[in-house]
Amino acid sequence: MTLAPEQPGRVKAFLRLVAVEHSVFALPFAYLATLTAMLRDGGTVRWGVLLLVTVAMVGGRTFAMAANRILDRKIDALNPRTRNRELVTGAVSLRTAWTGAAVSLAVLFAAAAALNPLCLVLSPLAVIPLVVYPYAKRFTNFPHFVLALAQAVAPVGAWLAVTGTFAGSGPAWVLAAAVGLWIGGFDLIYACQDVDVDREIGVHSTPARYGVRAALHLSTVTHVVTFALFVWFGELVGLGWPWWIGLVLTAAAFAYQHVVVTPRDLSRVNRAFFTANGFVGIALFLFALLDLVLRLGLRA
Repeated sequence: MTLAPEQPGRVKAFLRLVAVEHSVFALPFAYLATLTAMLRDGGTVRWGVLLLVTVAMVGGRTFAMAANRILDRKIDALNPRTRNRELVTGAVSLRTAWTGAAVSLAVLFAAAAALNPLCLVLSPLAVIPLVVYPYAKRFTNFPHFVLALAQAVAPVGAWLAVTGTFAGSGPAWVLAAAVGLWIGGFDLIYACQDVDVDREIGVHSTPARYGVRAALHLSTVTHVVTFALFVWFGELVGLGWPWWIGLVLTAAAFAYQHVVVTPRDLSRVNRAFFTANGFVGIALFLFALLDLVLRLGLRA
């Protein structure tokens, strides 16, 4: 007698639904903005603020992923790559997904309120691109850059969490543009694997409209601009040799993903998406942290 495989618990299934491990992409840059602002605002780490930034980031990102999965569940059911997602298979009920999204949104607003009045007032604006992104693929061939806008919110929000003012926030906007374009660029690569299905079911994307080759070229240009913005951020903040070592490794990671993914071979998209881009976020943050602490004097 063969036993049916045990269904995952509700919480575990929800965490799989929102792919919580993908926080590795944006969270390091929120920390970088937070710690850089603290360095400029007295030079001491405020652990309570750092904790609240973490809570806000996780809450916002969880809400975004839950909303995305809810709004895209019918599209996901039509795509062989995504038809095993939890809302499609029933591993997570629609009610559970809505509940998780609502709780995550409440957590985001509560953390923003605990940080400062400006963060609370701006938090609904930060949510708008998170909700618009799932709809973008229904009306624009460039949904990847709506995602870029949604991700760019994190560094600016983290900076404002420390300072409570826009004054002197220029470096945060440069970092935000870099992070947004970085993520938008690799979303262009990721979307290439769904070209045929997207065209068949009417989902809009740059690869579906203009072809894989054009999308990969645009991704390359986007990542060149991203790299230039990372350089600019380092200059604005006064980061030194550890940051530049991190940038060299970042350049290598960018080059790797654009070499292994070609119009004729999309089999290594996931390797480029998860491995190379996860490495970029972690490596840049760690080298920047080393610089902030050892060279610039950030104190715990």
